[in-house]
Amino acid sequence: MLEEGKIFIGASRNPDDSINKPEYLDLKFGNRHGLVTGATGTGKTVTLQVLAEGFSRAGVPVFAADIKGDLSGIAAKGETKDFLTKRAEQIGFADYEFDQFPVIFWDLFGQKGHRVRTTVAEMGPLLLARLMDASEPQEGVINIAFKIADQAGLPLLDLKDFTSLLNYMGENASELSSQYGLISKASVGSIQRALLVLEQQGAEHFFGEPALKITDIMRTSNNGYGQISVLAADKLMMNPRLYATFLLWLLSEFFEELPEVGDPEKPKLVFFFDEAHLLFNDAPKVLIERVEQVVRLIRSKGVGVYFVTQNPLDVPETVLAQLGNRVQHALRAYSPREQKAVKTAADTFRPNPAFDCATVITTLGTGEALVSTLEAKGAPSIVERTLIRPPSGRVGPLTDPERQQIMDRSPVLGVYDEDVDRESAFEILAARAKKAADADAAKRAQDDAAQQQSGSTTSGWTIPGFGGDDDSQQGRGQSRGRASGYQRETVMEAAMKSVARTVATQVGRALVRGILGSLKR
Repeated sequence: MLEEGKIFIGASRNPDDSINKPEYLDLKFGNRHGLVTGATGTGKTVTLQVLAEGFSRAGVPVFAADIKGDLSGIAAKGETKDFLTKRAEQIGFADYEFDQFPVIFWDLFGQKGHRVRTTVAEMGPLLLARLMDASEPQEGVINIAFKIADQAGLPLLDLKDFTSLLNYMGENASELSSQYGLISKASVGSIQRALLVLEQQGAEHFFGEPALKITDIMRTSNNGYGQISVLAADKLMMNPRLYATFLLWLLSEFFEELPEVGDPEKPKLVFFFDEAHLLFNDAPKVLIERVEQVVRLIRSKGVGVYFVTQNPLDVPETVLAQLGNRVQHALRAYSPREQKAVKTAADTFRPNPAFDCATVITTLGTGEALVSTLEAKGAPSIVERTLIRPPSGRVGPLTDPERQQIMDRSPVLGVYDEDVDRESAFEILAARAKKAADADAAKRAQDDAAQQQSGSTTSGWTIPGFGGDDDSQQGRGQSRGRASGYQRETVMEAAMKSVARTVATQVGRALVRGILGSLKR
């Protein structure tokens, strides 16, 4: 049943439950994206593993998030179990063998995999605003902050860089507003509070250097298998917005950095977006439009995107229309929304006259699915009721020692495991502020010295009402008062305004950003 240039998914069944024919996903249509849906416990994770193994065996690198830890077993050779051998016999899979696949484990927190980071600058204003759930005025301030940083050469690497830039903007709101548009101190303050929340949720682990290079995700092993990058997401899922934003950022990086390749014989990379509903829940319209645009255009760069979720209604129609390969596991149909989801799923398939899709979807067993993939000339195949083949890798998680052994011989060992904190916006702004403060202090000292010298030559006698001692003392007092007031008011103000003037004059150096706001290198 294993054919060159195709991934064996399983075997379809006739209405009398006899085996009909093998079902495949053609590699040359692997970059036409896909959808794996079904209720909890219906076999989505095993289907994801089967597809990931198939792509890897064909030399295609894979990226997938491991929500429950179950997917980690793909790195170990499968073990004989009754339900696996029984399924292989059911579908006539005589070529079934156990195998293990090359895996790189990643983890934003550096606990169950190599650290994975990006910089604030590379993420861009749109995704950062999404991560912070920013309002429209706040998003405007975030865009201005990135504009200032890009123009002034202020590297935004981590959250402290962005915080220092916001402090600077708040101190100089009036001066910067005249050039960039209204900068509300209230909006700046609310953004700073949102950053504190992000830090408490662990987002500071995500921002910094060394930033992830997509070439380290697009590797092949010595035996020609595509490297499978598995993101440990069990802890990350405690912050669903960070999880979704991270995956969307990574997708945007592939889109911006990879060259156009048209329609290759097999994908350059396959990206599985598990728990896809988290990406679209409460997402602003502009973000959904850009996601749809990325999904539509990234195909020509050889990247296949496969959304994995419980309900087909979780994915907007504009995105759903781009997904050519479909695997639909069982759905429940108790509530009106669930009934609508069943109808939606059934209507998206090319009908099979042998059965009614809407009826079958609610009666599918575990490890059984309705499958339709693209065939000749890219047309969807007639939907078939299919028993999914058993995976070759282990079904279930690795132990901690097994995971550590794989990490110890990883091709990226030592590359991302230590933080690097080079000079960035925080240090640059602090240095400029200190320089301006020192210059201001020197000027005040010079003025004070000149004033003392002038006072020492004043006549010792006076005429009342004609600039005598009282008036002179009053004038000097006023002068000192102004000087004292100036000092209290502008030690930091003058420094920050000096920085503001520097930033405002450094135009023409803005960096180029892509569809989702990430930097184009």
